[in-house]
Parts: sequence; structure tokens; C-alpha cells
Amino acid sequence: MLKFKKFPDTLTIILGIMVIFTLLTWVVPAGSFERTEKNGREVVVPGTYQRLDEQHGQGLMDFLRAPIKGFQSAADIIGFVLLVGGAFSILNRTGAINAGLSSVIGFTDRNPNYKFLVIPLLMTLFSLAGATFGMSEEVLVFILLTIPLALRLGYDSIIGVCIPFVGAGCGFAGAFLNPFTIGVAQGISDLPPGSGMGYRILCWVVFTLAGITFVMLYARRIVRNPERSRVHAIDQGRSAEELKTDEELRMNGVRAAILLLLAAAIGLLVVGVNSWGWYIEEIAALFLGLGITTAALYRLSAGETVKAFVEGTKEVIVAALVIGFSKGLLVLAADGKIIDTMLFSVAGATGDLPEAASVELMFAFQSFLNFFVPSGSGQAALTMPLMSSLSDLLQISRQTAVLAYQFGDGISNLIIPTSGITMGILEIAKIPYNKWFRFAIPLILLLTVVAALLLLGPVYFFEW
Repeated sequence: MLKFKKFPDTLTIILGIMVIFTLLTWVVPAGSFERTEKNGREVVVPGTYQRLDEQHGQGLMDFLRAPIKGFQSAADIIGFVLLVGGAFSILNRTGAINAGLSSVIGFTDRNPNYKFLVIPLLMTLFSLAGATFGMSEEVLVFILLTIPLALRLGYDSIIGVCIPFVGAGCGFAGAFLNPFTIGVAQGISDLPPGSGMGYRILCWVVFTLAGITFVMLYARRIVRNPERSRVHAIDQGRSAEELKTDEELRMNGVRAAILLLLAAAIGLLVVGVNSWGWYIEEIAALFLGLGITTAALYRLSAGETVKAFVEGTKEVIVAALVIGFSKGLLVLAADGKIIDTMLFSVAGATGDLPEAASVELMFAFQSFLNFFVPSGSGQAALTMPLMSSLSDLLQISRQTAVLAYQFGDGISNLIIPTSGITMGILEIAKIPYNKWFRFAIPLILLLTVVAALLLLGPVYFFEW
């Protein structure tokens, strides 16, 4: 029996999945729907699916070209990761973040009764961000802050990842105002913007509480016995620089000003995304400007600033590679013309089931499809024209169909290896995928059960 001395690294896993995708393009029949533009987006036209005469099986050259196509597709996200990584390295060079963490830890040491509030408070804030402006790629920024915070509070790096990633992920799955998922899906389904918000707020509360409870139980376990942490050995080997507490990292006026500047930048990010339509380009520019301003405040020389920036990009270069290769997976599936075939097959099977079972199957299918299309707005454009029409035939509210899409898209984002953001976060955190999978799978199952129960509410107990 073949045994691995070490679990395969992230790039090896992605290359393995690329091989599987390539084989699927020869097995799954090629097919496509006609498409039209609706509300500024290209959507499929229900009832227009056709099997293609020619199978679009992807060959060796297609396999080898997929990564570079993935890099082209993900160029903005890859550039974002490199620029933000460099900017945060400049920020770290000043010692301001470690000094701020020391202050938080000092407060919790003096007031131990408040220590347990740090995780739920921060996760609630990130969940709110996911529910309102669809925080996703932005989590990459905060991982660089929350991992040192978690370690200094006596937790582990998994908790550091959970605070922003699971927090924002629960908010994203239970969103009530996310323009990238609900906004697009409701627009395609001809539903008024903001409609159904009351029940979605309830869903957001339930998802957020479930996520916080799961993380807090894990935190309590490792506080009692640190060796029960899934990443205990990894955290023991982290750089001492991440845990500095000596005199030179105490708070002073300049470091306080830098932290205030960081807080202002985060506030500006929230306003920009919500009110001004900011996305990758603007957020990257914001943090690049933050890095430059920080260097000027701390009086770093040009040489020191550039050196810190380059060191920061080196720290996240593997994450950038992972994002590009993950996008290459989707290139293979799209060029192989297999996504529309899977969509058509499931849509046809759903029509013969009872109402509740049909809703749950919609949810299951959206979760499955997210493996191939880990993009909220992209999945909405692909599936909602069919799912909204199907819900009409089954006498299921279109709002319920949107809810099934929303849950299916959001929950699985926390674990699928085809998501460049998920794998990029794990690379930045230096957490192997297998360790994250073992930690996260019970959470995914918990949220899946919660979602399945919440989907029954509109079916049996009330009308939208």
C-alpha cells in the first residue's frame, strides 16, 4: 500500500485535482446553454441546453496551459496579495502591530474575565462584514493580524484563521445584504433588492452563533491542553519575531499613530466597498498607500522600506502561486464544456421530487457546483436563471431558491481546495490543508445541518 511520509502540499493537491478535471472533460458529455445579458451580467437561458456534437476533452497541452490562463484570470487577486503582503511587512517593521497586540494582551491579563470576549466580538464584526459587503478576498489582509493576536492570547494559529475567515464565511453564507451574492441572484430572479431581508437576518444570526460556538469550544479545549491543538508543532516552530514582547516593542506615540492610521484605513475600506464600489484595485492601492505613509511616519529609509516590502512579498509568493493554479482548475472545466451539463442534469432531476426535497437538492447542488465555480456572482449568473424558473414550476418561492443558492455557495467556501482564497489563506497561515480539513469538516457539517433546517422555514411555516 502506498503511504505518504508527509501529506501532499497545497500545490500538489491542486495539480492532482487538475488531473481529475482533465479526465472529467473526456467522461462528462460536453454541452452548453445559450446566454443573454440581464442586469449587466451574462446569464444562461432556461430550456436552451444542447449536447455538443464534439467532446471538448482537454489534452496534455490544455492541462499545461491551464495554469498560465489561471494566472491571467486571477492577475488582480495575485497582485493584490503581493502588494498587501509587502505593505504589511513595512507595517510590521515598525513594531506597531506587536506593540498593539501587547497592549490587548496586557489588558486581558489585567482583566482576565474579558479574554473570552475577544473571539466572539471579532468574529461578529467579520461576520457582519461578510453579510453586508461580501468580505472575501479582504480576509487575506486580516490573517496577518489575527494569527499573531491568537498566539499571543494563548490560542493557536487555527483560531487566528477562524476569527476573520470563519467569521466572514458565516456572514457570507447567511448574508442579508451582500451585493455580490444576494444582489446578483435577486436581480437575475426579478426580485426587489433587499426583499426577504427579515428572514435572512435571522439566518445570519443563527449562522454566526453556530460558527462562534464551534470556534469557542475548540479554543476552550486547547487552552486546557495546548497539545490538543491540531497545529501545536507548527506553532511551536513559528518565528520568535511573531511573539516579541521585549522593551523595544512597547507602545509609543509613533506606533500609536500608526495603529490609528491602520484603523482609519480599515474604516475607509468598509466605506469604500459599501458606498463607492471599491474592489481589488482600490483596496490594494489603499494598503500600498498605508505602507508608504507608515514608512514615512516611522522614518524608515528608502532602502529599509524597499527591503521590508520585498520580504513581505516573499512571504506570500506561494499563496499567489496557489491562487493562480486554483483558477487554472476552473479554466479546464469551462474549456471542457462540462459545467452546463452538470447544471442541466441536476435541474432535470429536481423536478420530480417533493417540494422540501427539491429545495434541499437545490442546496446540495449549489454546494457541489461551488467546487467548480467558487465565485458567488459567477455561480448566481450561471444557476439562478434555471433555478428561479424551476422554483416557479415547483411552486417554490424564488426567494427560497435564492436562499438555497446563498447557503450552497457560502458554506463550502470554507473548505473547498479549488478556492484560491481558501488555499491562499492557509498558505499565509502555514497550515497544511489536511489539518484544516480535519478541523473544519465538523463545522461544515454543523452549518450544513443548520442551513437544511433553515430552508424548511419558507417551505412549511411562512411565506416570503
